[in-house]
Amino acid sequence: MTRRVLIVSNSFDLHADLITPHLNNYNSNPFRIDLDCFPRDYQISQLLWQGILTSTITHLPSGQSVNLTDVGAIWLRKPADYAFISADLAPQELAYARLETEHALFGLLYTLDCYWVSHPKFLRGAIWKAEQLQRAMKLGFRVPASLITNSAAQVLAFKKQIAGDIIFKPLSTSLLAAEIVSASDRVVEGITTTIIDDDMMADLESVNELPCYFQEYIAKQYELRVTVIAGHVFAAKIYSQDDVRTTVDCRDISADIRYEATQLPPEIANRCREFVNSYGLNFSALDIIVTPENEYVFLENNPNGQFLFIEQLVPEYQLLHTLAATLTGEAQCRSQ
Repeated sequence: MTRRVLIVSNSFDLHADLITPHLNNYNSNPFRIDLDCFPRDYQISQLLWQGILTSTITHLPSGQSVNLTDVGAIWLRKPADYAFISADLAPQELAYARLETEHALFGLLYTLDCYWVSHPKFLRGAIWKAEQLQRAMKLGFRVPASLITNSAAQVLAFKKQIAGDIIFKPLSTSLLAAEIVSASDRVVEGITTTIIDDDMMADLESVNELPCYFQEYIAKQYELRVTVIAGHVFAAKIYSQDDVRTTVDCRDISADIRYEATQLPPEIANRCREFVNSYGLNFSALDIIVTPENEYVFLENNPNGQFLFIEQLVPEYQLLHTLAATLTGEAQCRSQ
């Protein structure tokens, strides 16, 4: 029996769009759940009867359906707000509908004995920045001196201990939660990694409001985006220091900086694999600095990070193909 691949994402996910042809080439007959259309455009059924569990999901607009016993692999990509038939649910009705939907959906998925990229419980355990730093350090990486505090006095003391600059960056989202509030409620669209200047140091009262994340600023020779897919390591070298706009934060897409494939030293590649594997993840994307002294410094881990931009900028890295082959191959292993 050919086992199927299930994609759980949203209708705006280009990654999910582009992997589908690769999966079709492997005859994996993928089924996709777009959470921003769920459960409105889907019908689910989970029946436990006389010791037998039967679970199906049908996409109503297309009529396509999947028996979950046929699923051998799941790619859990990106979340989205659920959608319901009634667009005018009262606040409590909407809150209840969201909770029930989440319980129903993941109650379906958690029953599956299949290959995950990656399982929700492992994704959840891998997102905490402070824990990432501690784990990376235990595995042998250098990590920046870091402080998470809601005390302005602690920030002042931290700055005095650092020989150079310190930076601020968000713990949770660089969009400052703009993505989860309505457009009319957005005050700012986000923030990049920011060097704390003297004026900012003199005006730290807002730190007392909530915990903030500070690090020593480390000089860079270049940066690395290391994508790990089922043990395969793809390291992209980012020439972030070639443009003033990306010196501190390489994510400024207005800067046309170079990306190229690079080979990591074996001990660094193995360390990246070990870090990802330690969480039980089958995919992750690590951000690493290489200093002018050629020291590798771990910054953070993105357990469900974007990778399409790497494939576009470094075409020899066929990441979609690698992931599709992994999902399909692992799915078929479940039928043996």
